[in-house]
Amino acid sequence: MTDAATHRVFNQVPELSGYNLFATDPALRTALDRLGGAWHAGALEDFGARLGQPEVLEWGAQANRHPPELHTHSRTGERIDRVDFHASWHSLLGLLRGQQLQALPFSQPREGAWAARTAGYFLQAQVEAGSLCPVTMTLASIPVLAKESALFAELAPRLYSAEHDARDLPWRDKRAIMIGMGMTEKQGGSDVRSNTTVARPLRGEGRGAAYALTGHKWFFSAPMCDAHLVVARVGAEDGPLSCFFVPRWRDDGSKNAVQIQRLKDKLGNRSNSSSEVEFRDATGILIGEEGRGIPTIIEMATYTRLDCVIGSAALLRAALVQSLHHARHRMAFGRLLADQPLMDNVLADLALESTAATLLMMELAHAFERADGDALASAWKRVVTPAAKFWVCKRTIEATGEAMEVWGGNGYVEESPMARLYREAPVNSIWEGSGNIMCLDVLRALQRSPEDGARLLQDLAQRAGGHPAVRAELASLQAQLRAAPDTLEAGARRFAQGLVLTAQAALMLAHADAESAALFVASRLGHQHGRVFGTLDAPPETLRRVAARAWPA
Repeated sequence: MTDAATHRVFNQVPELSGYNLFATDPALRTALDRLGGAWHAGALEDFGARLGQPEVLEWGAQANRHPPELHTHSRTGERIDRVDFHASWHSLLGLLRGQQLQALPFSQPREGAWAARTAGYFLQAQVEAGSLCPVTMTLASIPVLAKESALFAELAPRLYSAEHDARDLPWRDKRAIMIGMGMTEKQGGSDVRSNTTVARPLRGEGRGAAYALTGHKWFFSAPMCDAHLVVARVGAEDGPLSCFFVPRWRDDGSKNAVQIQRLKDKLGNRSNSSSEVEFRDATGILIGEEGRGIPTIIEMATYTRLDCVIGSAALLRAALVQSLHHARHRMAFGRLLADQPLMDNVLADLALESTAATLLMMELAHAFERADGDALASAWKRVVTPAAKFWVCKRTIEATGEAMEVWGGNGYVEESPMARLYREAPVNSIWEGSGNIMCLDVLRALQRSPEDGARLLQDLAQRAGGHPAVRAELASLQAQLRAAPDTLEAGARRFAQGLVLTAQAALMLAHADAESAALFVASRLGHQHGRVFGTLDAPPETLRRVAARAWPA
């Protein structure tokens, strides 16, 4: 009798699981220590081990295989506007809240708190990205809401809570809450000044008063959040833009008139619900002074943009680790992929990109911690944050595509982790301001405070220790800033790219191993680098050492 088996399965790469995301990331661990977060290393070690367990990795996959479902009405016809999530989504949010990633720098204000929170966010973002959205918005809302002392006294314990409370109840009846944002309208996109949603007074006027909001929001992220901060015009469509706290439920226990029209069918970020809503005289409380809606948005956007940098750096890291794991197990043409010189070049190049992004995100987090009262840190926060969002998010799109190619055809199927990483990569380039917006914000920040530019360039020169390639790039940046306004604006992307690459080069020279730093500077500033990954000019043994140091697993 003939055996029906036609083949045996071999040379397939085992699933990557059972590893510690924190312990195997030397760049992250050393940055945490350097920036004052060593007190949190033990918690991150435990968290990194938990995130690498098969159960948690499967939560990430399940949350994206089973996207949120909108239910606009109950069985008997009442309007409920409820979004239901798979159990895995709530498990992921439980992990995020357990680490207080929605509030840690504010709930535990101490040295290194921003570095600690950034490291934790970075670790979970490698496992699942969609669940980060409400956590980011909640964090960004805290400094705004903290200025409303009476309201914040009730909100703070629920914002700082280390548990996830998934119940759909009025926020005062819950142990933990999340805050979303509602800014974008159909006609405006990033141009919030074109908003037409109108808020008319219900009881009194001015700060703390109740208003009725009428209008629409084209992107209303995470509609199941317990409240949203919303921009609307007071009194009429040409009234002053102001910010409002719009709860999901009114104080009398009735559902607020925020009607979900549909959920967006997004390319990626599928575990997270992004919606389109209409306000039908929805109740909102004026936050801050009337007419100060735009400054409020800018303050919140600065925090959310930092998380875009962290989230993209995390996707880059995840793509690198998956590529290294694959290359160390997959044979081709008689050798492991990781032993082949050209593959070594690709992997080393990805490792350099990941390390530089990690150092930059941690340095930015440290700047957020010191920005009040420290002029240099403030310059990093206001100028480098949008530049980093522009560059790191775009490089992650390229890197995830390259990592998928490392996997070959196996990376192009949905069963692999690469397809989700690739679909996820573009979102951070678009949300919270696309590339052009970021680059123009860099120029605006420098035009408002020219001394910030001088501080930054001097700081980078000192960090780089006078490296000639860095000095040359700094001179080029200074020359670009002297150009005519239209010329400078037309070259805003080139300037932002140059600023970020110079910052990354300086950080690599100051904090990475000498071999990796030299390769990064030579390739990114020394024009020894092609448009694609894998064009480093170095011997194979050097390339293998760079890749091995990036993920010593």
